[in-house]
Amino acid sequence: MPATLKTLTPETELYPIRTVASLTGVNPVTLRAWERRHGLIKPVRTPKGHRLYTNEDIDLIHRILALLDRGMAIGQVRPALEKPSTTTKPATAETPDPWTGYRDEMIAGIARFDEERLENIFNEALSLYPTDLVTRRLLLPLLEELGQRWETAEGSVAEEHFFGVYLRNKLGARFHHRARGNTGPRIMVACLPGEQHEIGMLLFALAAHDRGYRLILLGANTPLVNLPVAIKHAQADALILSGSIDPEPPMLENDLPPLVADAGVPVFIGGRTSVAYRDTIVRAGAQPLGGDIEQGLKRLAKLVSASH
Repeated sequence: MPATLKTLTPETELYPIRTVASLTGVNPVTLRAWERRHGLIKPVRTPKGHRLYTNEDIDLIHRILALLDRGMAIGQVRPALEKPSTTTKPATAETPDPWTGYRDEMIAGIARFDEERLENIFNEALSLYPTDLVTRRLLLPLLEELGQRWETAEGSVAEEHFFGVYLRNKLGARFHHRARGNTGPRIMVACLPGEQHEIGMLLFALAAHDRGYRLILLGANTPLVNLPVAIKHAQADALILSGSIDPEPPMLENDLPPLVADAGVPVFIGGRTSVAYRDTIVRAGAQPLGGDIEQGLKRLAKLVSASH
């Protein structure tokens, strides 16, 4: 039987769902789904029905996250928690992780230009798993797989445009409706000149927002020459440039060094461009973040905090 306000001691610390979401990175919709659909968490209820969580609940959420991060499906978590001594085996062909199924379903939806199917799958994943995990295990591998599909002509340009518009709209809506009130460093995020694909930029921006950064989002194909003035007016603490294509040769060698010199704040470049042109970026005085969002955010946090 779950605890009630009457059975708790006066010393028990209780946290509302929004605070727990901030502490764990699991959004309130997912926390409620874990409670209702899977019986994983049993928060305390106030007389008005509001959920309150204890420190033990927060520890439990972190244990659940660890299991999910190892590839376990949400439906397998409760038995694993009830038998903590049982070693969690990695997913196999007989018991695949949930992400393979999600990716296959989304690719099938893209091939049929079926937006409703995409919407149902994506929303289900977001309701059951934390946003960071959906990004790492579903969206990024899916984009890589689709890129290979389109390069080998197995897919089509129409598919690429269809999914690009769908995902940009989804991520843009999430960014637009994000909670305000962050107090972390203010970062300006934009795409490199010639870069029309905003997906990587949006995924990075949403992950940065979840970590408390304040964001100024400029979008695709941003000229470098005007950025120092924009940085000054916005009082930004760092500039992040996203790129997934081969830039025009003069840009990194001729245009990036003056930007770094005039910006007055650390300049970072992320995405595939930062991997392929790492040495050129370093020579220009900028910092390459690579293509991994989580590792890029760790590097950003270290260097931005060191510059203050």
